[in-house]
Amino acid sequence: MLIVRPARDSDFDAFSELARLSGPGFTSLPDNEELLRDRIAKSEASFVADVAEHGEESYLLMLEDTASGRIMGCAAVKAGVGLSKPFFNFKLFRIAQSSHVADRRFDMDVAVLVNEFAGSTEVGTLFVHPDFRGGGTGRMLAQSRYLLMAAGPQRFGPVIISELRGLVDDKGRSPFWDALGSKFFRMEFDEADEMSAATDNQFILDLMPKYPIYLDLLPAEARKVVGEVHADGAGAMRLLEWEGFRYDRVVDIFDGGPLVSTPQRDIRTIRESRVVTVRAGSTSGAASSVFLSSDRFPDFRVCRTRVSLGGSQATVDATALAALGLADGDPARVWIHG
Repeated sequence: MLIVRPARDSDFDAFSELARLSGPGFTSLPDNEELLRDRIAKSEASFVADVAEHGEESYLLMLEDTASGRIMGCAAVKAGVGLSKPFFNFKLFRIAQSSHVADRRFDMDVAVLVNEFAGSTEVGTLFVHPDFRGGGTGRMLAQSRYLLMAAGPQRFGPVIISELRGLVDDKGRSPFWDALGSKFFRMEFDEADEMSAATDNQFILDLMPKYPIYLDLLPAEARKVVGEVHADGAGAMRLLEWEGFRYDRVVDIFDGGPLVSTPQRDIRTIRESRVVTVRAGSTSGAASSVFLSSDRFPDFRVCRTRVSLGGSQATVDATALAALGLADGDPARVWIHG
């Protein structure tokens, strides 16, 4: 059985392997031992914390095959970004250029540095080991993040965002960075990316231009990648759009990848899920394939299984109940596959 559960210290080696496999430009999964260990430790502390209002908690989830014990992927939720350190993006605005004397009128895009998503909750770090892609593993990880929010909505912000990786090649080259960021930071993309993950981002405030940037001044190669998703992130983008996330011309300052957002209350998985009482029993004739969550902290779990639904009750086999740490008569949250 596949389960999604909170990360623990013993997952470090598997987590480190996922980071190595993620490749250049995957900012939220850096191949850095100290940062990865800190991510796990912070997640462990966040899951057990008594949280009345969201702050800077961070929740790291692992997808595990219970039969082999192998970690197949990971995903994460940052409860509040832009609080103790800025969360910078470029907001794209369209301005009109017009002259009656020259008989010219046209529109141009400008990029302005903003920090408008301070306090928002960010979903990210969605990565599945190449050996285990397909069969719905990515979807299970993605939707588990929203079932986590449903289990404790006060732990998360009213606005949920996600940054998608932009166009970065396998050598770590970003056309957007080469044309813009490198001119102001005087460093390679990988160095700036690592500093962003490891510091308070003051260096961005110090070095990033404070005035609007006319995109028409950039080379065509850089302009055409603005707002574009890396090929490896196309599936994640489709899942986000399915949930209700939308792109509103906000992009990453390093690689130009898109940022998408939605109100927490509008997320499809949250809206369509419901709480049921689980009953132990046979599901041999069950027709409903579901994601079933323990719907509680700190021992949050999600599995994919079949249940027999009847009103506010769901009959679940013993294996699934054990995987979720549930007993007969416990509440759980169910989302039915469409």
